[in-house]
Amino acid sequence: MKLVAPTRSSVLIIGESGTGKELVASALHRASPRRNERFLAINCGAIPSDILESELFGHERGAFTGAVSRKIGKFELAHRGSLFLDEISELYPELQVKLLRVLEERQVMRVGGSELIDVDFRLIAATNRDLEKEVSEGRFREDLYYRLKVVTLRIPPLRERPGDIPRLAEHFLNLFCQEHGKPAKTLAPETLELLSRYAWPGNVRELKNVLESLVIFHQEGPVLPADLPAEVRESPHLSTTGTPVQSLVGEPRTMAEIERQAILETLGRTAGHRAKAADILGIGLRTLQRKLREYKDDGLLQD
Repeated sequence: MKLVAPTRSSVLIIGESGTGKELVASALHRASPRRNERFLAINCGAIPSDILESELFGHERGAFTGAVSRKIGKFELAHRGSLFLDEISELYPELQVKLLRVLEERQVMRVGGSELIDVDFRLIAATNRDLEKEVSEGRFREDLYYRLKVVTLRIPPLRERPGDIPRLAEHFLNLFCQEHGKPAKTLAPETLELLSRYAWPGNVRELKNVLESLVIFHQEGPVLPADLPAEVRESPHLSTTGTPVQSLVGEPRTMAEIERQAILETLGRTAGHRAKAADILGIGLRTLQRKLREYKDDGLLQD
C-alpha cells in the first residue's frame, strides 16, 4: 500500500466480504497526493442498474421521468480525488463499456447531455469474486479487467491472520465502550483464545458486530467465554494455517458451507426479506440474489 498510494495507477482490491476493502481504499487515498480532495465510495451491487448510471455519470434536467433538476455524478464529484467502486463485478455489461471509455478518455457525458466533461480521478475498485473466472464465463469484460488490475492488492481473510484478532478485538471493545458510554471492559484470556480460533466467515465486520453486542449486553467483570455467541464458542478450532480441524463439536465445514448457512439463517430471521438480510450480512442485494440462484441451481435450496 505504501508503494502504491503515491502513484496515479488504478488499484483493484480483492478480498472476501467484511475484510475491510473500503478501509484499504480510504487509506490509499489518505496516503496519496490527492489526500486533500474528495474520496467517494459507491457500492455497485447495492444500487439498481437503472439508477447506477445516473449516480456515476449524473444527468441533465428532463433526461428521463423524474429528472427534475441537473445531477452531478460521482465521476465529476471525484475530480482530482479518488473514486472507490465496491463490488465492481456487479456492473452490468453496458455500464462496463462506459466505465472503460471513461478510464481511457478521462471524459464523461451526463445522461441526457451533449457536452463532454474532463475528469481526473483515481479509480480504486474492489470485489469479493474471482474476476478472471467472471471474464472466462463472459460476465465481465476482459479489456476492463486488465484496465482495472494495473495494481492488485489482496486482503487475506481474518482466518488467515489470527494474530490480528486480539488487537482488533481490544480496539473494537474500547471503541464501543466509548461510543455507548459503558465503563471500560477487558477480555479474559480464554475469551481471546476462542476469538482467535474462530473461522470468522464474516471477517472483520463480523468480529466488530460481535464486540459491539458484547459491550451492549455484558454487565460487569471481564468478558468470559460464556458471554460469546454460541457459534464462536462451539466452532471447530483452527489450525496454525487458519483451516478448520476436527473438534468435538460436529464436522469441519468449508467456508462455502458456512457462508450458505449464514445467508439462509439470516433470511430466516428476516422472514425472507432479502433487502434486510443483505443489509445484515453486509453484502449487496444483487449479490444475495445471485447466491440464492446458485444454491437453487445446485439443488441446495427449494422454491
